[in-house]
Amino acid sequence: MPYTHKFSDGRKCPLPAGKVVCVGRNYADHARELNNPVPDQPLLFIKPATALVAMDQPLPLPDFGGDCHFEAELAVLIGSPLTRAEADTTLAAVAGYGLGLDLTLRELQSELKQKGHPWEMAKAFDGSCPLSEFVAPEQLADVEDCEYRLLLNGQPQQHGQTRHMITPVSALLAYCSRYFTLMPGDVVLTGTPAGVGRLQSGDELSLSLANCLQVSAVVR
Repeated sequence: MPYTHKFSDGRKCPLPAGKVVCVGRNYADHARELNNPVPDQPLLFIKPATALVAMDQPLPLPDFGGDCHFEAELAVLIGSPLTRAEADTTLAAVAGYGLGLDLTLRELQSELKQKGHPWEMAKAFDGSCPLSEFVAPEQLADVEDCEYRLLLNGQPQQHGQTRHMITPVSALLAYCSRYFTLMPGDVVLTGTPAGVGRLQSGDELSLSLANCLQVSAVVR
């Protein structure tokens, strides 16, 4: 069944599934855990719409590329076009906030990086971006100071606090819009905190965003 965006309150979402603009190393602790330098500006890459899957459906592991790692992230659903926007205007264009997983074939990514090749095969494969439902912006008191968590098989694994982002959400959307027009239905994944790890068949994931969203996922 094709992926479609959904709101947590049951409202239909008229926005099409678009591209996903992803941000690498937006938390210094995550950059350090992978022995990567902390960038002085956002590191951007894109996943196509074919990467999108609903997080509440069983998540299949790819049968190529070695270990598949999870990276939990705040997901921003774009509701109005943004092109070369100013940071103080970007949040008005947001249709909703949710949670996403940036699934990464870590061994393949390392091989590609060593060869100086792009990361797409390790980051943008089909099903590499599970998304939760989205909550309306007004349900999140302050996106620049909120937290989200991921539990793996009941154990705390990742704890993201948006105030610790190197580039805050509003400024991040503005930066992305300099290079890629953000269209209604596009999603921006805002970076992952420390604690990423390997997924295995049968793993159970539980994610929460502030006090307004909870979602579970199972790896098959």
